[in-house]
Amino acid sequence: MTSGAQSEAANAGNRWRVLTLLCLAVVLSLTTWFSATAILPELKQELALSAGAEAWLTNGVQIGFVIGALTASLVNLPDLVRLNRLMAVAAAAAAAANAILLLDPGPTGVVIARVVTGFALAGVYPPALKLVATWFTRDRGLALGAVIGALTIGSAFPHLFRAVLTALDWRPVVMMASVTTAVGALLFLLFAKEGPYPFGKAVFEPSRIGEVFRDRSLLLANLGYLGHMWELYAMWAWLLAYTRAALDAQAADAATLASLLTFIAIACGIFGCLLGGYLSDRIGRTATTAGMMVVSGGCALMIGFVFAGPLWLFMLLAVIWGISVIGDSAQFSAAVTELSDSRFVGTALSVQLGLGFALTVVAIWIVPHFVEWIGGWRWAFLLLVPGPVLGAVAMLGLRKLPESVKMAGGLR
Repeated sequence: MTSGAQSEAANAGNRWRVLTLLCLAVVLSLTTWFSATAILPELKQELALSAGAEAWLTNGVQIGFVIGALTASLVNLPDLVRLNRLMAVAAAAAAAANAILLLDPGPTGVVIARVVTGFALAGVYPPALKLVATWFTRDRGLALGAVIGALTIGSAFPHLFRAVLTALDWRPVVMMASVTTAVGALLFLLFAKEGPYPFGKAVFEPSRIGEVFRDRSLLLANLGYLGHMWELYAMWAWLLAYTRAALDAQAADAATLASLLTFIAIACGIFGCLLGGYLSDRIGRTATTAGMMVVSGGCALMIGFVFAGPLWLFMLLAVIWGISVIGDSAQFSAAVTELSDSRFVGTALSVQLGLGFALTVVAIWIVPHFVEWIGGWRWAFLLLVPGPVLGAVAMLGLRKLPESVKMAGGLR
């Protein structure tokens, strides 16, 4: 075997090992994202939160993430700083900010802590996507799907913590999320190494942000992502409240069961992420994303019809929704890494994620107001249907452009 072949074989083995360790670190670090959402009923009662304060608390991480992602894009931070150090420091900061909840800082302090948590996590999620892309030119969609799957499981874990620790108060949930995130920071520092296919290093050029909007193929990919994001985090943020209301309507034990069912529905998204990655590398990014959004939009449309039961059918639809709503997420990021100037991939990803999460702030905020307007939760998720519909249209439009052959080895 030649030295070149040996090097390629070694890289092939290393990339899966690095991907596994990176995904583990992401799972642990992202537990802080929904740590407050999972205990929202308890926090609402203990802090006497108004409806407005509840919405701010739910949205705090989203707002912080937007600020962090856009700040990073303005200074090209993911392109300039060693990724393992950036992610380790950011995860440690998220763990510390989350732990502030244990000090009973009051409603305002809790919201500020959540915003800081989101700001810190902006230094974990986008850089993780960029780092894994440096290991994969082939099977990049599957690799990025694995990272998003790790994010999904990490986001779901607080609901499992709450279900398991139902006999205790909310503080152990927060404590466990902070500890696991700190462990994730250590894993980033020790094992998150860049691969043999690095992207070019960028200098500080804010004008480069405009290229994301001037390039038609990137614009359509980002419009698809925005349609996807209108649905995703609003579903994740309010599924616990929706499930509690549905179980009440079905005369079931809502308290513990709702947390467990929410965990299952969201965590099953890892299967969608892996399926989406596999399909996108074989039938194309646009076909995969459009197909996933058609399914998820259909679930958002249909779940109100099984709101009152039977329970098994409600849960089945929730699981299908959980799989499809996140299954395409990595492919928008994969498309950006393939369509954008390779020197500014980190910046392009940060812009995409920043805009997407800015939209989630609106979606999360508007859902409870829509619930109040229609007089209950049953048809609340109809509000989310336009997002995946418009997103699917955008991705099918991208499919028609000649630039789309840059994606997934020409599979569009």
